[in-house]
Amino acid sequence: MIRIDILTVVPELLASPLGHSIPKRAQDKGCVEIHIHNIRDCGKGSYRQVDDYAFGGDAGMVMMIEPVFEWMQKLKNERAYDEVIFLTPDGERLTQPCVNSLSTLSNIMILCGHYKGIDHRIREHLITKEISIGDYVLSGGELAAAVLVDAVVRIVPGVISDETSALTDSFQDGLLAPPVYTRPEEFNGWRVPEILLSGNHKKIVEWQDEQALQRTQQLRPDMLAQ
Repeated sequence: MIRIDILTVVPELLASPLGHSIPKRAQDKGCVEIHIHNIRDCGKGSYRQVDDYAFGGDAGMVMMIEPVFEWMQKLKNERAYDEVIFLTPDGERLTQPCVNSLSTLSNIMILCGHYKGIDHRIREHLITKEISIGDYVLSGGELAAAVLVDAVVRIVPGVISDETSALTDSFQDGLLAPPVYTRPEEFNGWRVPEILLSGNHKKIVEWQDEQALQRTQQLRPDMLAQ
């Protein structure tokens, strides 16, 4: 089983995406534990302050180190974490190999940034891995955390009934997935490729491999270059 602890200033943003579909199924099956923690619970004063002005006069507010440190220490006193992850646009690009690696761990902590950014000392001394879901900026790290958790959870053993389904997803073998079809065999004059109706498993696999390669060459040639 894998346990994921998420630190955020807006836990409501994570409640819905992680409380439905595959993440919910994973938790119901006991394959995954997902715990969402409100950083404001460790905030300063009656207003539970978690941000302050930036030194140097830069615009925007910065997440303070004290409440983040206090929450992290509280969790670390309960268990050891394999990775403490910060979601940030300048982190390592999230890829399927990265997701596969994270899915084998036991305990993961995720910090969602907010405001203009977080006190850099958090990144220097408390974070073990920084991940980006793309070259753009979101209002906070919550949506990125939901993406990361969903990608990891769905390939944890026992979560998806047909585990071979996850293993044939795009990027698992360095290629995009081939096209898939279902009934009816013909709709509006558009037919399913005959090879998929042939029952010849060997030929079908060969066709799927060929299609995967063609789609990758056409849509993501950079993947083949790697």
